[in-house]
Amino acid sequence: MGDYIFNQNHLLGIDHLSDKDIDTILETAESFVEISTRDVKKVPALKGKTVVNLFFENSTRTRSSFEIAAKRLSADLINFNSSVSSLKKGESLRDTVLTLEAMNPNIIVIRHSASGSPHYLTTFARSSIVNAGDGFHEHPTQALLDALTMKQVFKTIRGLKVAIVGDILHSRVARSNIILHRKMGNEVSIIGPPSLVPREFEKMGAKVHHNIEEGVKNSDVVMMLRVQSERGAGNYFPSIREYRKHFAINKKVFAMAKKSAIIMHPGPINRDVEIDNTLADSDKSFILQQVTNGIAVRMAVLYLLKGDFNEPIN
Repeated sequence: MGDYIFNQNHLLGIDHLSDKDIDTILETAESFVEISTRDVKKVPALKGKTVVNLFFENSTRTRSSFEIAAKRLSADLINFNSSVSSLKKGESLRDTVLTLEAMNPNIIVIRHSASGSPHYLTTFARSSIVNAGDGFHEHPTQALLDALTMKQVFKTIRGLKVAIVGDILHSRVARSNIILHRKMGNEVSIIGPPSLVPREFEKMGAKVHHNIEEGVKNSDVVMMLRVQSERGAGNYFPSIREYRKHFAINKKVFAMAKKSAIIMHPGPINRDVEIDNTLADSDKSFILQQVTNGIAVRMAVLYLLKGDFNEPIN
């Protein structure tokens, strides 16, 4: 690892990071990728430290990868189950976190439906806070693992053209990716129906397209997002059939991108809705590599926040 630049107490969003911070996180994550291939997948960098997974929304990939990341760094882990907690008895989020902090954790990883909830925790919590997704706001570690995947493929995270297709309006993944790629000087196109891709996103530096072939033209990366029906996105267009006709990625549409282009998706995938089944399983798809990289990136974030830098990580 090169010079240590990342000096944050929390990871609340990509918006709070410099381009050098992003470089440091990705460089550190690359050091952790190899660890996941070993027979013994552990290093002592967080030995004696405690990580709390505080998830108030359903999650498979993010929660599991934070759990695996903490364990591979030798941290003690507390998985908080909101469905059986005192929150069901009317306890506030503040009191729940203060109760957990009485156990002296070092890091709290939070996913919550309320935008800004990780920022709220920093106003009273002693622990380092990691945003694992807050409402429609941000999902920083997803954008970082996406960036790591791109770097592995293209050997750089600069000078790329990234097309993001789908339910942009409800997507914290899209917001974090837009912010990250604009910080790195990349061109970002966002594509979808006007109801799900309003012009206000141009203020973030993204180019808005309502024609998928035009939007993905000459792209290095085509990132598909699912329609978030649980957030009411299905009410923003006439039907799934209509959406698929105009905004699904298929071989014809993907041919508009560069020959070297790749397909990405944060998951879960709605097969044959936003992405053609054959493309999802093709050699152009890096969806499973994104999942693998999620562990390395989350290891890097936990390590950079609270790791023992005297312990070797290779």
